Amino acid sequence: MSDLLELTGQAEATHFWFHGFRAHMVPQIAAIAGGRTDLRIIDCGCGTGFNLRLLQPYGRVFGFDITEAGVARTRARGLPVARADVQRIPFADNTFDLATSFDVLQTVPDDRLALREMARLLKPGGHVLLNVTALDWLRGDHSEVWHEQRRYTIERGASLLEAAGLERVRLAYLFGSLVPLMLAVRTGQRLLRPFRTPAGDSDLTVPVVPVNAALTWTVKAEAALARRVPLPVGSSMMIVGKKP
Repeated sequence: MSDLLELTGQAEATHFWFHGFRAHMVPQIAAIAGGRTDLRIIDCGCGTGFNLRLLQPYGRVFGFDITEAGVARTRARGLPVARADVQRIPFADNTFDLATSFDVLQTVPDDRLALREMARLLKPGGHVLLNVTALDWLRGDHSEVWHEQRRYTIERGASLLEAAGLERVRLAYLFGSLVPLMLAVRTGQRLLRPFRTPAGDSDLTVPVVPVNAALTWTVKAEAALARRVPLPVGSSMMIVGKKP
């Protein structure tokens, strides 16, 4: 896992996917904040800690991760962090205004328990913001390397929110513009699986500058469009819920 976090740390500032991720998430975080800058925010499974910087403009931010490497990387950024499991979060009930978790829930054994734990932390009226992988037919090497337990559909996302006692605010596919490319690459990976074992995560390799720039423009344009027009498919999904 430390090797994967190393790859993530090398990619997340410049890789086109991470540019697209931020283009989708930052406006949603701002919408949840509604102009407030005094929120209490917790990032569940904070990885390298990079995304805590996205949350800092809106209040006081905490993070936790299950890995020693993630905790060490986040602490090295000078950010408050603990080591914990998202299925057993060591924080008190009704403590936070926003709980986030980015590309974590698909890897935990019990995603419903994890989201109930996140909901427990929220004050009434608080929000949860998730990014998860989507659509089983887009599984590939990335899924195997990161030990994905599941991928999500809109229906699965709605069921997950309901099981956690959260109101549905938004369920939206992301990165629909990349689906044709991803489908071709990941279909090839599955066909070759009997003859090879994935080593590392090739999805985290930053493309050459012109390709990375073109794909960055594509995913940022999609993010602007997706705020107005729901995408029918996507390789990721945003889930936003609210505690009654």
